[in-house]
Formats: sequence, structure tokens, C-alpha cells
Amino acid sequence: MTGGSAPLLARAAVIAVAAIFGLTYSLTAPLIAIDLAQRGLGETAIGLNAAMHAVGVLLTAPLLPHLVARFGARRMVVGALLLSAVVVSLFPAMPLVWLWFPLRLLLGCAAETLFVLSETWINHLSTDETRARAMATYTAALSAGFAVGPFILSVAGTEGARSYLIGSVLVLCAVPLVATKRVAAPHFGEAPKAGTSRYLLLAPVAIAATVLNAAIETAGMSFLALYAMAAGWTEADAPRLITALMVGAILLQLPIGWLGDRMDRRRLVTMLGVISAAGALIWPLVLESAVLTYATLFIWGGAFVGIYTIMLTVVGSRFKGTDLVGIYAVMGIAWGVGALLGPSLAGLMMGFSAHGLPIFAALACIAFCVFQVTRQSD
Repeated sequence: MTGGSAPLLARAAVIAVAAIFGLTYSLTAPLIAIDLAQRGLGETAIGLNAAMHAVGVLLTAPLLPHLVARFGARRMVVGALLLSAVVVSLFPAMPLVWLWFPLRLLLGCAAETLFVLSETWINHLSTDETRARAMATYTAALSAGFAVGPFILSVAGTEGARSYLIGSVLVLCAVPLVATKRVAAPHFGEAPKAGTSRYLLLAPVAIAATVLNAAIETAGMSFLALYAMAAGWTEADAPRLITALMVGAILLQLPIGWLGDRMDRRRLVTMLGVISAAGALIWPLVLESAVLTYATLFIWGGAFVGIYTIMLTVVGSRFKGTDLVGIYAVMGIAWGVGALLGPSLAGLMMGFSAHGLPIFAALACIAFCVFQVTRQSD
């Protein structure tokens, strides 16, 4: 990696894209869920609408290595940002609820492009010596975007088109950062010829971690505010719980990345998984106290997102060039699977239990831990 301002500008641009990815999802997921609930839809229908985002991810991920090889990373990222801005602004303009389903699918297509290319791009800008810190910074930026979305929602509210338009404008602000020729876009070469099954076999724990991250992340973004409101929190205060969670995810990533460079990563991932499972189980016990709730979600967010940070480091150190695009595309598919299952399963569990959301999160973390410790290699 060369010195000078150009690499710094490139890293800033990639970090901005990561933050926009997080902001777009964290703003629209609870906003759309609350909007649909106010229109009379139940948890199952809201979960199915959220699942359309995952369908867009699943449709886009296998095509990305080929699209990037043909059009280049810069054009793909700029196109995805423009598509996101347009789609977000269209939601309040659509009077028929069924039209929100294809819009959610298109939003998933754009989000997947930003997700895969920003992760691949930041890896190209990293060295083996700095990879863990680079991934921690990237994940922190991603979490910062996730934190800003609910904050905007708590300030601007859910009525009308204001929150949608604010999100659309912020997405557009990232376009000049990536479009400028001063930011050198990486060249990924030809698309990998290997199929997805090869990467599933090479990195099963990383794939499982991505499924876990997406399932709980999308379920939480869709239902945490509604879960808190059912427990007595106000509509203005409930989205702030997501912000508290994401602030923990931001601030705790650098120390977790530091640990990832100095101890066995498998052991660290297991520890973070156990903390995440235990933390989810105590959510119902702390909801009566705002201080305890914020503190619990702060720690839980850092530990849970830390699992993904460490697995990103492992993948970035093992795969290079077009293989890196390929593995991130497969991880994108895994994210789509998790995002498809998470809101649907969480919505069903919330139909059976008032505390279905934390129960789902705890069970998912336990299942991942069991899978991770039974693997002999990543």
C-alpha cells in the first residue's frame, strides 16, 4: 500500500460507503416496519416485506463478480448509491402497500452491491499487518451508519415522507466521494471460475457467522423498536435502543480487533458468541430500567458485531484477488439467507411469545457457537 493522500482518500470513500450501507438499512428497516404496522399489517406480513430485501441480496450476489469484472467497482458502487437514493424516496410515494415489496427487493439489490464491494475494496487497501485494525475500522463505520439511521428516525419521526427523504439525501452525499477520479478503484480482474460450493467448503465458519449476523441484525432492525414499544417504551424512545446497540458496536470494535491480533481467533469468536447469547437472554430482565437497557445493548452490540469483525479478518487474510470477490459474493448470499430467515423466524416467535425476539437471538448465537467449536478449521 502506497503512502500519500490518495490511499487515505480511498479509505475515507470506502468507509463512507460502509456507513451509508448501514444507515440505509437501519433507517428503512424500522421505519418501514412501523409504517406498515400503522397501516394495519401484522408481524408476519412485516417480516415477509423485510424478507424481500434478502431476496434482492440473493438475486444480486451470484452476479456481482461478473458485473464488477465488466463494469468496474466504481461504476457499480455509484450505481448502487443512486438506486438506493431513488428507491428510498419512492416508498412514501407509493399508496399501494403491495408496491413496497418490489421496492424492498430493489433496495436489497443495491445494498448487496455496496456490502460486497466495500468489504472487498477495504481489503485491497489493507496489509496483513494492519488487516484486523482495518476491518475493525470498517465494521465500526458500518455500525456508525446503523446507529445514525434510528437516531434520524427518533428525531424526524415516522409520519410522512421526512425520514425517507433525509435518508435519500444522505445517500446521494456519498456519490461524489466515490465518483471522483482522485479515488483509485481496485481492479479485480476476471471473475472467479470457481462455484459457490468451493467457498462454502473453504470457509464454513465465516459463512455461518455471516448468516448469524444478518439474521439477528435484520430481525433486530425490524422488530427491536416494536418489541420495546410493546414493553412500554414510547415511539420516540424505542428507536434509540438500536442506536445504543450500535454505539457499542462502534466503540468496542477496535479493542476486539486488537484482541484478534493477539489471541487465538477461534477462542475469541466462541467467547463473543457466548456473551451474545447470554446478553440476549437478559434483555427482558432490564427493560424496566432505561440505564440497564442501554448498558446491556451497548455491550451486547459490541460482542455480537465483534464476531463478524474477526471473521472478516480471517477471510481477508486467506483470500486474494478474484477469489476475494468470490468469497465475499458467497458471504453476500449467506447474508441474504440470514436476512431472509431472521425477520421471518423472529416475527413468528414474537407471535408465540412477548419475548420472542431475544429468545430467537439467544438460540441463534448458541447454534453458531456449537457449530463453530465442532469445526476443525475455518
